[in-house]
Amino acid sequence: MTRRFLFVLGSARAEGNTELLARRAAEQLPPDVEQQWIRLAEHPLPDFVDIRHDGPVQPPSDDNVRRLLDATLRATDIVIASPVYWYSLSGLTKRYLDYWSDWLRVPGADFRATMAGRTLWGVSVLADEEEVVADPLTGTLNNSAAYLKMRFGGVLLGNGSARGDVLKDTRALARAKTFFGRDAALARFPYEDTAA
Repeated sequence: MTRRFLFVLGSARAEGNTELLARRAAEQLPPDVEQQWIRLAEHPLPDFVDIRHDGPVQPPSDDNVRRLLDATLRATDIVIASPVYWYSLSGLTKRYLDYWSDWLRVPGADFRATMAGRTLWGVSVLADEEEVVADPLTGTLNNSAAYLKMRFGGVLLGNGSARGDVLKDTRALARAKTFFGRDAALARFPYEDTAA
């Protein structure tokens, strides 16, 4: 299967540090790998309403929801590019992941079966020097991948606050050169026995 990368940009600002770092990593992908970039701020999703127990979920009627569902289903690799906002994902990104709950029940989408075995990646920039501050973001992505039996490639982290700061983070830029070339293991919840 030809690899198709979907880059989901979750920052509230265009061309911010997280996007810059994601683009540096994407430059290393082979030319035959398809890339699709969607900026969530330009394709706003309606407020998420949990209707799981209110009857069957209908196919999405909102254009942005349908566009994101289709792009997600087509991708072999999904890259969540979200800055660390209040120690986790941005609100725009969290709303996109909330919609995954609905998509599990959309007739004909086969969301769970389609996502199984695909790869989820993260790219994020934080203002704090200590990368452990991003652990809640990493945990959210890892657990989301584990729930859907996806592979998880980890999170490429960089440092910066003002626009362009990440381009001074030589360690992050060096990691970006090989980030998508790594093998991604099947995601596991933290409580699962890794010896099994």
